[in-house]
Amino acid sequence: MNVGYTQRARLLGVLCMTALPALPALAAAPLVASQKDCTALTQVKLKDATVLSAEVVPAGETSTDWLQQPQHQPHPAYCWVKAEAHPSADSKIGIEVWMPLSSWSQDYVQVGNGGLAGSINHATMIPQIAAGHAVAATDDGHTGAGTDGSWANGHPEKRIDFGYRAVHVTSVVSKRIVSLFYRRAARFAYFNGCSEGGREALMEAQRYPDDFDGILAGAPAHAWMSLMAGFAWNAQALLKDPASYIPEAKRTLIEKAALQACGAQDGFADPFVQHPLACHFNPAELACKGSDEETCLTAAQLSALQKVYAGASSGRTGQKLSPGYMPGAEAEPGPPGVSYSSYIYGQAPPVTLDLLFSSSFYGSFVFEQANYSSLALNFDGDVERANGAMGDIMNATNPDLRAFKAHGGKLLHYHGWNDGSPPPLSSVDYYREVVAKMGGPGRTEDFYRLYMVPGMMHCGLGAGPNSFGNLLDRSNSRDPEHNIFSALQQWVEKGRAPSRVIATKYTADDPSQPILMTRPLCPFPAEATWSGKGSTNDAANFSCQAPANP
Repeated sequence: MNVGYTQRARLLGVLCMTALPALPALAAAPLVASQKDCTALTQVKLKDATVLSAEVVPAGETSTDWLQQPQHQPHPAYCWVKAEAHPSADSKIGIEVWMPLSSWSQDYVQVGNGGLAGSINHATMIPQIAAGHAVAATDDGHTGAGTDGSWANGHPEKRIDFGYRAVHVTSVVSKRIVSLFYRRAARFAYFNGCSEGGREALMEAQRYPDDFDGILAGAPAHAWMSLMAGFAWNAQALLKDPASYIPEAKRTLIEKAALQACGAQDGFADPFVQHPLACHFNPAELACKGSDEETCLTAAQLSALQKVYAGASSGRTGQKLSPGYMPGAEAEPGPPGVSYSSYIYGQAPPVTLDLLFSSSFYGSFVFEQANYSSLALNFDGDVERANGAMGDIMNATNPDLRAFKAHGGKLLHYHGWNDGSPPPLSSVDYYREVVAKMGGPGRTEDFYRLYMVPGMMHCGLGAGPNSFGNLLDRSNSRDPEHNIFSALQQWVEKGRAPSRVIATKYTADDPSQPILMTRPLCPFPAEATWSGKGSTNDAANFSCQAPANP
């Protein structure tokens, strides 16, 4: 996703809004709002946006079952506002704003979306309202399933809304609604997103550097065009020829061999790769010597696996189009949309998330062909055409963050090394590009830090410690030492930069069960290094050290 930016789709002017005439002056601003204050918001007049409804939700408990992660979260009474924005004639951006009636933290938090968006995920809003924040989210300008891009076919303005406009418009509209409701503006504005939400996070830092004071970007799909090419590459490698597909039994074999080769580092073994950049696993050692058996890989399967590890490239020029994936999580269980295998391998051919996402994107956003399959994608001309058509809109790869830094913004970025969606190396690559652009680590670490998470899959779960305030963390801890979002707030509000964040591994990834392991997450390129003494399951016995071969 390495392309520049155009100005043509920036909003022409700021959305103008009028205050409610019945509201007292700002100086009389209370921190406690009423049901009347809430319902009165339906009378607000907004330019290019409309408040559709405003009602009070009583204090109680909300239960969700998102990604097989049951959640029972108590929440305060809050004002639930639904709005719709129309920055273009073909825009219909759905927005929700939740604002606690009392004990407002005075912070505004906007949460990101996932996949191809199309809905507002309440599960990401619940922890924020429970913490006392005013929270907002958007459907990114359309409705539909997260793998369905058909809404984009023939709708260039909706593509722009999804690409970057909806999140910015939501910020402008929602912050104004918050200021009207409480009769004062929020002290600080934060963005918190993972996956597509991580792309949105980096897009905000790059395009709209004044929107947020603190940004948390998890596993960002920021190099979008590269990611879609990589998805199509994996799909073709494994699915175009049925003989290339690698069934689960053989993926278990691969994972075991990778962990044997790279799991024992620093003098002890983990059920995950501690230092992936130092891992040198050769899958050719698993090649069948004779007939096809479950204990070996055929020539076609080995070739497919090597393509997954290598990443996409142009057939004509050999140019790298996308980073490859890291070994060691090929058969690790997890719900669809989180596990490494659900993206790359699927449950059975030919159903993989890589194929679904890339087919939907190229078919609807680029070629405008219903029922398009990325198994037909050409990695030369087709990819070049796609990049020219959509790169400016979708890519959030600009490493020039000087305006965000000048605004005083702070950016924390995390990515699991066992991710099967955006390749972990895409985050490493972006961080290094920012460091180079900003003039070195010393001029970067004072506003931007990256945390790579060994053993974590997409936004959470996985064999390693994976609970630290990230998207799928359900521990409800708000301690800055154990919660990366709280660490971001502390950095923004008190100037205390996080030197490390402690990640926890719970039994069955359930915070109500015993802790199995804790480890520090270190600002990249530093890594958690064991002292050689004490339990390797205790973060206290680790320190952040620069790798021997960064």
